[in-house]
Amino acid sequence: MARILVTDDAAFMRMQLKDILTKLGHEVVGEAENGKVALEKYQDLQPELVTMDITMPEMNGIEAVKEIKKLHTDAKVIMCSAMGQQGMVVDAIKAGAIDFIVKPFSHDRIKEALEKAI
Repeated sequence: MARILVTDDAAFMRMQLKDILTKLGHEVVGEAENGKVALEKYQDLQPELVTMDITMPEMNGIEAVKEIKKLHTDAKVIMCSAMGQQGMVVDAIKAGAIDFIVKPFSHDRIKEALEKAI
């Protein structure tokens, strides 16, 4: 079981992801609606894993991964992307993300990404 911070600007996506993660036996310790909030919550909560949307207001997911990795080199981040964002996913992996999942979320794909990450 991992302690996870879920980051997405869409409340519906956070809820959907939280539901899947909980069913897989993990604990969602916090939610963030943009990269800036995710960075603050990461500092406070020290989660074992972060799911990070790419496209968000204020600070996008790629910027947030870079900032989190600067402060916590061992941070584990899984990117969440929409179809057609492959180029951005490559940038996110270069920034330090360990894997990515594509929306709409698949229970099995999330489980696979978590097993790889933890």
